[in-house]
Amino acid sequence: MFVLFYFLLIRPQQKRQKAVQQMQSDLKKGDKIVTIGGLHGFVDAIDEGKVVIKCGDGSRLTYDRSAIREVTEVAAGGDMLAKS
Repeated sequence: MFVLFYFLLIRPQQKRQKAVQQMQSDLKKGDKIVTIGGLHGFVDAIDEGKVVIKCGDGSRLTYDRSAIREVTEVAAGGDMLAKS
């Protein structure tokens, strides 16, 4: 029973968590992102634990790296990352 529980619930959650951590560590200037609060913007600057996000009206907001939910477009003409 525990083995079934592990493969159906625990292991997929660990994979998702690892993918999110990888995405957050691979952020770079110019990436189009969405925060966990739903803010859309572009990465303007990156610090160790902070990210400065440039919004559509030109304002710059500072967020923790962990607040980035997904990268919707990679900078410099890279591939599009689609996440559900």
